[in-house]
Amino acid sequence: MNSLVSIIMPTYNSSKYIEDSINSILKQTYKHWELIITDDHSNDNTFDIISKYSLIYPQIKIFKHEKNLGAGAARNNSIEHSSGRFIAFLDSDDLWHPNKLEKQISFMLKKECALSYSYYQKINEDGQLKGIIKAPKFTNSKKLLFTNVIGCLTAIYDTQKVGKLYMPLIRRRQDMALWLKIMNISGNAYGIPEILAYYRVSKNSLSGNKYNAAKSQWHLYRNILTLGFVKSSIYFISYAFFGLIKKFK
Repeated sequence: MNSLVSIIMPTYNSSKYIEDSINSILKQTYKHWELIITDDHSNDNTFDIISKYSLIYPQIKIFKHEKNLGAGAARNNSIEHSSGRFIAFLDSDDLWHPNKLEKQISFMLKKECALSYSYYQKINEDGQLKGIIKAPKFTNSKKLLFTNVIGCLTAIYDTQKVGKLYMPLIRRRQDMALWLKIMNISGNAYGIPEILAYYRVSKNSLSGNKYNAAKSQWHLYRNILTLGFVKSSIYFISYAFFGLIKKFK
């Protein structure tokens, strides 16, 4: 089990938590990885921090956008420069369990699946543990339209099975669109019933604005996936319902 894992990380004004996120990667028991960070034109000292790490650790590669293009574009730039068989995702304020890559790559090789995910746990701005977000044993593109059960920080896909795939250039929900693209090629995605990642919930987080999140979900259904009004409405009502449940976990 020595396949290279390319870890995709976008940054934007991430100086508060970026070192914690990188350190959680450095603590991985699975050592055959590269971390590819694309900074989305931060105006704090984020780029100085990641530059320091890249000088110490040659497996950390860094890039910088000349203007702010959004997380999807930053992730795509990192994917473009990746060399690994497996593509994994971690945002600059989230954390991984030390055994994440080892357990998940082993799981994917045994399962022979193209896309996998796991449980994850919410943490607050101070790192205190909060609710656990569980995920089903498997999902597919039809099920995912009702509710996105794949946390981006838990997802890994296999380029040997589906090729190197990119996210659409939209401000939100680009990860869900990518999972749908992968499953339309490969079929089911499979989940690991263990907490392998920690998702930081902050007051100013992009996902914290429920109104904008709802607008983006509707935009995904209607404009990116080009679903009809009736289908979009059914999926959107389901998304809103499951979103309320997830909020109180």
